[in-house]
Amino acid sequence: MPEPDATLRRFLGYDMKRAFAVIQTDVNAVLAPFGLRMVTFSVLVVIRDNPRLKQTQLADILSIERPNLVLMLDELEKAKAVVRVRAPDDRRAHEISVTLQGRQLCDRALQAVAEHDARMGAGLSDDDRDALHKAMRIIQRNGGTVDVRGKISRS
Repeated sequence: MPEPDATLRRFLGYDMKRAFAVIQTDVNAVLAPFGLRMVTFSVLVVIRDNPRLKQTQLADILSIERPNLVLMLDELEKAKAVVRVRAPDDRRAHEISVTLQGRQLCDRALQAVAEHDARMGAGLSDDDRDALHKAMRIIQRNGGTVDVRGKISRS
């Protein structure tokens, strides 16, 4: 008997959406004991890996709308995981740094996410994983935005 969504399963985007839903649910459950979600974990990791990053740079790196990023940074700052200070070269901008507490939280969460990733990728060979990463990056490069007239632009 065919799957009820067999027609949709022909599309890469649909399969990716279904896989991502499983990954997101699982990783959020893994991160909950740390007081993090997938998105706040991602923000914390990028800040840890890029000290004194400006908020606008962080938003661009993670493709997060700036108002949403502010809420996530408020959450991480309240947890004493990050600090924001005025950028010395541009008083309108904030630089973000991870605190010692944030670094320790990030290290523990990274270990838990690595275990989650291994569980989600169980049954994939190293070559399969490499091919999957490569395919997703190709899709990202092929992507564009569609304007109101339906024209596609590539960045």
